[in-house]
Amino acid sequence: MGASSEPMSEARGVTGARPGSDTRISTGVPGLNEILGGGLTPDRLYLLEGTPGTGKTTLALQFLLEGAAQDERSLYVTLSETADELRAAAASHGWSLDGIDVYELVNEMGLDPDSEQSILHPSEIELGETVREVIARVETVKPERVVFDSLSELRLLAQNPLRYRRQILALKQFFSKRSCTVLMLDDRTSEAGDLQLHSIAHGVISLDQTPRDFGSERRRLRIVKMRGIKFRGGYHDFVMETGGVEVFPRLVAADHHATFDATARPTGSAELDLLLGGGLVPGTNTLLLGPSGVGKTTTAVRCMLAALERGETATYYLFDEGLNTLITRAALLGMDLGPHLEAGRLTLTQIDPAELSPGEFASIVRQAVEERGSTFVAVDSLNAYLHAMPGEEYLVLQMHELLSYLNQKGVMTLLVLGQHGVIGEVRTDIDLSYLSDCILLFRFFEARAEIRTALSVVKSRVNAHERTIRELRLSTEGLRVGEALTDFEGVLTGLPAYRGQVAMLQDPEAPGNRA
Repeated sequence: MGASSEPMSEARGVTGARPGSDTRISTGVPGLNEILGGGLTPDRLYLLEGTPGTGKTTLALQFLLEGAAQDERSLYVTLSETADELRAAAASHGWSLDGIDVYELVNEMGLDPDSEQSILHPSEIELGETVREVIARVETVKPERVVFDSLSELRLLAQNPLRYRRQILALKQFFSKRSCTVLMLDDRTSEAGDLQLHSIAHGVISLDQTPRDFGSERRRLRIVKMRGIKFRGGYHDFVMETGGVEVFPRLVAADHHATFDATARPTGSAELDLLLGGGLVPGTNTLLLGPSGVGKTTTAVRCMLAALERGETATYYLFDEGLNTLITRAALLGMDLGPHLEAGRLTLTQIDPAELSPGEFASIVRQAVEERGSTFVAVDSLNAYLHAMPGEEYLVLQMHELLSYLNQKGVMTLLVLGQHGVIGEVRTDIDLSYLSDCILLFRFFEARAEIRTALSVVKSRVNAHERTIRELRLSTEGLRVGEALTDFEGVLTGLPAYRGQVAMLQDPEAPGNRA
C-alpha cells in the first residue's frame, strides 16, 4: 500500500506473536513505530539503506535491543565491522550487547572471492562459504530478529548482478521459513539507479544526511515502500545522539483534533483587550509584527502572564534573547515570572536554531502541548529560526502545519516576527501574514519631538477589532496602552507622525508625574 496521512494506530498484537496481518513488532526507535502505523510486520525481510554515517548500525542495534527486551533471540551478522567495534559503538550509547548474539564474518577466508561459488539447487540452497556460515549460525541460534551488515560485501563476493540477486532471493526464502524478521543494511555503493533490492525487500527504509553551511547536518528518514500496511510518507527528521536514533514524525495537523472553549481571554490590559475586540481567543495564533525594540516581546510576556495568572500552563520558546535577560527584563517591568517557573506552570526554553530541524522543533512543541498540557505557546522570534534554515524550501508549509496543529488543539499561540528597519520602509524576511489569525502591528512614531510606539490591530479572523491606533508605553508598572489616537499622518508610508489632540501617555517616574 502507498503512503497515507490518516491517523496512525497503536501497535497491535503482542511482540513475538507470529503471523496475522494485524500483528506488528516494535522497531525500538522512538517515533518510527508511529510512522509505520504501529511497527514492522514480523517474519519479513527489510532493507535499511543509507550512505556511511547516516545511522544504519545504530538503528539496527536498537531494533535488536528491543527484541532482547521482549525476550526474543537476536542475531547480528557483521561482515563490515568487527564484534569489538560493534560493542564499542553500543557502549558509546550506554548499551550492552549481552543479550544479542554477534557473529563476526570479517576474516580472510570469508572475503576471498576465489572461494565464492553460488548456485540455486532445486532441493536446497547452496551458497558460497560466507553465506553458508550465516545459514549455519541461524540454524544454531534460531533467532527471531536478524541484522545482516552489510550487503555491500555480499555484492562484492557475488561479482555480478545476477548472482547477487539470486543470493538475496535465496536468503529471503531461507529466512521466511524460519520466522525471522530480518534487517539488511546497505550503504548504497551499488550503481546509481540500481533498485534490485527494493523489489525484493518487503519494506525499504532510507536514511540520508545533508550538511549545512553552518550548524549540524540535517538527518532525514523516508519509508520508500512497505507492503501491506499504511505508513506516513514523506521525509521525517531524525537525530542520532547518545542514546540512539530518535525520529520526529512529520506533523499532520488533520490527525489532531480536540474540543475546547473558544471564548476570548483577557490579555492583562483592558485597553489592549478593546483593541483586539475582546482579547485573545484559544485556538488562534497572533503575529506580533514590528521593528526591533518596539515592545513585541514585552507584549507577548504580558499576555502570557495573564494566562498564567488564570492558572493555565505556558511554554515560551526563545530563539534570540537569553533566559536570564528575559526574566530580569520582565521583572523590571513589573512582571515577575519567578513564581510561575517555580510552580511548574511556565517553561522557558532556549532554542539554538543552528542545531535544530523543523521536524524536531515541531516535536518539541507537541511534547509541550500533549505532555505538559500547555495552552499558551509563544515563539520569540521567528527571525533566527528562519535565518538558520535559508535553504528550507518548504519551511512556510511546515510552519503552516504546526500552527494548524496548535489551533486544533485549542492553544493560544503568539508569534514574534521582527522587521528590518526602524523608521521609514520596513520589511520582513518572510510573509506569514496569511497564516495568522490576528496581527498586532507595532510602529515607532514621532510626537512633540519624542519617539513613541503605536499599536494597532490590522487583522483578526475571530473578533470585531478596533481600527484605531493606540499608544503603547513600557514602564516599571508594566505594559500600558493608551486611548485611541486620532489625526495620525503617514502611517502607511512607514513614517507616522501624530498631530492630534488626545494626550500622550506619561512616564509615571518622570518629575511632575508622580502621584
